[in-house]
Amino acid sequence: MTRTAAGAALEGKATTPPAADLQPMSDPDFSFTSASGSRRGFWWLVAFGLVVVMALVCATTFVVAWNRGLAQAQQAAGGRVDRYAANLKSTLDRYEYLPALVALHPFIHDLLDNPTPANVDRANRYLREVNDRAHASATYVIAPSGKALAASNYNQPDSFVGAEYRFRPYFQQAAEGHVGRFYGIGITREEPGYYISQPIMQDGRVIGVTVVKLNLEWFGRASHDASEPVMVADENGVIFLSSVPAWQYHTVEPLTPKLQAQLESTRQYYRKQITPLPLQPEAPAFVKLAGRLPEGAELVRIGERTNATRYLQVSRDLVEPDWTLMYLTPVDPVMSAARSATVASAFAFAFACLLLFYWRQRRLRMMEMLRSRRLLEAAYDQLERRVEDRTADLMATNEQLQHEIVDRTRAEAELRATQDELVQASKLAALGQMAAGITHELNQPLAALRTFSDNTRILLERGQHGAATDNLQAIADLTERMGKITAQLKLFAGRSRRKHSDVQVRVALDHTLALLRPRLGDVRLELHWRIPEAEAIVRADELKLEQVLINLVGNALDAINANEPAREGRIDIDIGPAEGTATQLNITVRDNGPGIPPDAMPHLFEPFFTTKEIGQGLGLGLAISTSIARDFGGALSAANVPGGGAQFTLTLVRTEATSAAST
Repeated sequence: MTRTAAGAALEGKATTPPAADLQPMSDPDFSFTSASGSRRGFWWLVAFGLVVVMALVCATTFVVAWNRGLAQAQQAAGGRVDRYAANLKSTLDRYEYLPALVALHPFIHDLLDNPTPANVDRANRYLREVNDRAHASATYVIAPSGKALAASNYNQPDSFVGAEYRFRPYFQQAAEGHVGRFYGIGITREEPGYYISQPIMQDGRVIGVTVVKLNLEWFGRASHDASEPVMVADENGVIFLSSVPAWQYHTVEPLTPKLQAQLESTRQYYRKQITPLPLQPEAPAFVKLAGRLPEGAELVRIGERTNATRYLQVSRDLVEPDWTLMYLTPVDPVMSAARSATVASAFAFAFACLLLFYWRQRRLRMMEMLRSRRLLEAAYDQLERRVEDRTADLMATNEQLQHEIVDRTRAEAELRATQDELVQASKLAALGQMAAGITHELNQPLAALRTFSDNTRILLERGQHGAATDNLQAIADLTERMGKITAQLKLFAGRSRRKHSDVQVRVALDHTLALLRPRLGDVRLELHWRIPEAEAIVRADELKLEQVLINLVGNALDAINANEPAREGRIDIDIGPAEGTATQLNITVRDNGPGIPPDAMPHLFEPFFTTKEIGQGLGLGLAISTSIARDFGGALSAANVPGGGAQFTLTLVRTEATSAAST
């Protein structure tokens, strides 16, 4: 719309306003000046009615928000308690048949028929193996007299062997031919656990009992955080598992004297003082406000004070064993949400009232707005002129931006061409570095070839043809080895499938030290065997393993040469099993050089990274060694030694010495 058309439209509206708009003050419903005393009383009555309506709206909002939040909390708590119950039940079911399987083994029957020391020792070892594989706390066998004859912890100071269990309910149930299930604190170690017992039958009679003990303390720690507690109570109402440690070994309800005597006779919770937990149902008025809760859910509070924390308790019963799992979620967030919703509804109602008042005030101002229209027309004309000026400026700026875009496009094309040239230059540089890497890997075998050839010439002059023949064979082996070394750089670009075999570490070390002997000089080198040399056999490729060892020992020699001249060079090679496992072997090369700089440690195994001077190293040795170690199923790591020096640890998969000897 142009300025003239817009002005004409505004003028037409101004010159011919509706009659109703020109005389709003004549409406008696919106005139304050003509209001009488009775009119003021009417508005006071309207205000009182609005307050009553607001109170009803807030009360309804609070009840609806409270019930909806409580239903959502109950649904979420029900899902969590079902998961916890399923998790606990699945753990118990996994061990349900373990005692029965143990009872079928002939070692156990031989033990019960004739408890000689040999049968006892054989049964003990069998039980220990079964217990270790099943990851149970303990597995043991009890004679009909109630005395434990064998146990998986027979070799420990607090062994179950010889202990009396006649008073335990799980023994009594199994002695009667039934499956026994019992949770209690052990009388030997005083550790809580879940006991599953099975009768050992022979010719229709019970000749003994097998028992498996499980530690369930992990359930209380892994269940949830303290804000939403989880606890498990036995058939007597005693809480024996809880995510809140202070609630453990308390009762949901006070114990009767009969149950108290029963717990003392069975010593179920050995030396624990069982007291009631201050858990009580919520006040009736509060429960009535929550409406009808589903089965297994109730509102409770824990504590003696009236302002104690309120919880929504959702319970699930486990059939076997007869336990009850209880999940408590606090209802304070639900109460806060209901209060927030109530406040929001109050503000919304007040906003609606203010909106009505604003509409009334707007009607009163209509005449004033009509009188101000001419001023708005003038302002509109001025604004339109400014818009035209601004449009002209924007067009000029747009044209300038078009020129800048063309220049930027040309610069980007030149940048791409430059980047292509840089990529090509990087490829040529990498090709040159790979050639230098091959030279780096072949320097040591070439030095050994020179030494063997000089020795062969001297031996031939002396007429020692046998030794000369051995040297020639060594030269041939080194020549073949050099050919294979050039193929090892392919491991850096990709991993090919190789045929691995059993390699004796001693043989690989001998070949490595023979190649590096000219460089050793006055360096003190010691081998430390923490296992017999015949058992140091790994699954690898002999040539690749020697290549890794040459790189590690060669780097140690370089580090020693970079050290202070007055300090004696020393290299220690340690061979032994990896810590925590017997299936892996560690080969550690340690030197007394200056160590690895902290800023170089994160990049140590990256390709083409080196701490040596220019021309002394390409940075491929450790990268290739790492690739070889991974191909063997092992790893290569580095660390600084306290007191100075560095160590590199090569971890390889160990082969059993027996299998190696048979091959």
